Amino acid sequence: MNFQPLGQRILVERLEEPTTTASGIIIPENAKEKPLSGTVKAISKEVADEGLVAVDDRVVFAKYSGNELTLDGKEYLVLNLDDVLGVMK
Repeated sequence: MNFQPLGQRILVERLEEPTTTASGIIIPENAKEKPLSGTVKAISKEVADEGLVAVDDRVVFAKYSGNELTLDGKEYLVLNLDDVLGVMK
């Protein structure tokens, strides 16, 4: 993969959600919501200069944000930095 976000954008790979509940109930694929957190895979120069988010950080983002992108057969999101709600430490 060779993708460089521009402007105030980052490239995020969604984290997989568990397929069962804590009590062992299996969640069907059509009932699962898309995860609202992911791992940062690439950042723009502007985002790097601010130092708020780095590659490999785990971030939480708004539900209906970003643009989906497929690279090398994997699904990613391109998010504006404003859509990131926070960084998991």
